[in-house]
Amino acid sequence: MERPFRLSLVPLLLASLFCGLPSLRSQDFEIYDNVDQLQARIEKAGDTTLVINFWATWCKPCVEELPCFDELRELYGAQNIQVVLVSLDFKSQLEKKFIPFLKHQQLKSEIALMADQDLNTWIPLIYEDWDGAIPATLVIKGKKRRFNLGKFENLEELETFVRPFVTDSAAVFRMNNLLEQSRKK
Repeated sequence: MERPFRLSLVPLLLASLFCGLPSLRSQDFEIYDNVDQLQARIEKAGDTTLVINFWATWCKPCVEELPCFDELRELYGAQNIQVVLVSLDFKSQLEKKFIPFLKHQQLKSEIALMADQDLNTWIPLIYEDWDGAIPATLVIKGKKRRFNLGKFENLEELETFVRPFVTDSAAVFRMNNLLEQSRKK
């Protein structure tokens, strides 16, 4: 009688082990079905510096710059900067492309999928002169906004773009020291 009981425990233990490993689970993400949900996320940031990167899995320059956003988030800390990576992938490709991509990339930043395909309506609300090309990055702090169209080649370029929005001088000092250390490596 003991043997069947033990054998039945093995699959249960293995399943709980595999389900608990972050590397084997998919990255958490939100789905914004309309621009109002994105606007609500922007408002939720309050006075925190919010960095929003618009990207897609099929956009090579977008994918190449994604690690810079995770590095920025890690270096500044969650209390100073919030990073949201907003994918423009199609919702119909969620299971086939988007989730496997997230699982492979292991991104640490907040992720959202903008499922609203009425681009002509919501893109000008994000930035009036934006034509919808990606990668694109918007930095917001209160009423202040700054927009960048194109790829950041490295963390230093991204940090230089974001720095005017960071008021915590200790965070800027810490970031400069970390950038200096990374250059020496």
